[in-house]
Amino acid sequence: MKILRFAAVGVAAALTLTACGNGDDASDTPTDAGTPEAATIKLWLNGTDTPDALREYLTTTFESENPGSKLVIEEQDWSGLVPRLQTALGSADQTPDVVEIGNTQSPTFTYAGAFADISDMYDELGGDNLLPGFVDAGSADGKFYAAPYYSGARAVFYNKDAFAAAGVEVPTTLAEFTEVAKKLQTDTQSGFWFPGQDWYNGAAWIYTNGGDLAVKDGDSWKGALSSPESIKGLEEVQDLFANATNAPADSDSNEPWVPFNAGQSAMFSAPTWARWSIDLPQCNKAVDPDDTSEEAKALRGEQQACNEEHTGVFPLPGLDEGSYANGFAGGSNIAVAAKSKHPELAKSLLKIMFTEEFQNMLGENGLIPGNTEYAASMGDDVYAKAAVAAALNAKLTPAAEKWADVEGDRILEDFFQQLATGADVKEAAASTDQLLEDALN
Repeated sequence: MKILRFAAVGVAAALTLTACGNGDDASDTPTDAGTPEAATIKLWLNGTDTPDALREYLTTTFESENPGSKLVIEEQDWSGLVPRLQTALGSADQTPDVVEIGNTQSPTFTYAGAFADISDMYDELGGDNLLPGFVDAGSADGKFYAAPYYSGARAVFYNKDAFAAAGVEVPTTLAEFTEVAKKLQTDTQSGFWFPGQDWYNGAAWIYTNGGDLAVKDGDSWKGALSSPESIKGLEEVQDLFANATNAPADSDSNEPWVPFNAGQSAMFSAPTWARWSIDLPQCNKAVDPDDTSEEAKALRGEQQACNEEHTGVFPLPGLDEGSYANGFAGGSNIAVAAKSKHPELAKSLLKIMFTEEFQNMLGENGLIPGNTEYAASMGDDVYAKAAVAAALNAKLTPAAEKWADVEGDRILEDFFQQLATGADVKEAAASTDQLLEDALN
């Protein structure tokens, strides 16, 4: 097997791994019956995107199918994830056995040899029905290392009452979106909640205008923010920063529903599972979150129905009426750590995560399943339709092996914050292109 090249600095060097399978410390010895020896394995999940019910299903199913073994799920914060992964995945004593990783970070850790080769599981996990862009992000040198976990295409949530008060309709083009956001803007209400470091949403304007973050140029990468297409999108982004949001310039896209719930924004963009985080004051029933009574369940149902009565959702529109923007495709890959001491048990868990039942559970909770065969489980309501429409036009970040270094260095957060504070678009783009090239090559 080819040894994947390492960067002199950054993630790959910090890991000091090769992509040669399960690592030197694997000790998952089969028993006489041919099953893995019982052990406790660790699964890292990021943020709260995987609901508690799904975590419980994984735990009980894994332990049922692997008698004597235990599954421990540890939740990691997305913020600062890359350096934590650098440390943990490079150590057989600290590594999780199965790890969720953002799709934008996956190429770096894949090329660094952080994950076990699971090419022999490709067909069993879904084969050609797996989300193709995510498969690319989790593959290297023709081998498969990190499977698509879920995608979370972004859609725009809006307050119907705010739209009615401003006399505006759902926009049908990207230009109309800006005009609507400006009309909704007041001293106390953002037309569109758009924090200055929010490159995840800002990338949609770049992509939709035909631009990109970086492009492959022979054997190297070239920053693409200075292209005419990217500049056009970035000028529109700066217009929104200046005239359609009160969001802080020095904050990111984390939990945009919080200001929405507080009446501080009329629109925000997020993966469609954000519907479960909307909690408008006029709808809240003050139910104790630990109350499992039938009365409490009924009140929560009323509360959700009220929230959805006052909230609408639509895919960000494209340049022409009837088209959709090319938004950033959020989501995750899932992999077996190369240094796992229990790789066979880890693979057993991976198989459970790609069963029909679990994939459908992902869809039922608003996550686009890694296996697209089960996408219908998302339903056919307005949220599902918006998610699918957005996903079909979504785009990933460049599949560069050192892309995680870009995120670890917060290059794009800093760039978008410059735009939010009035920097010259072309000058900022040119200097950031150089930073991208330095990081990627």
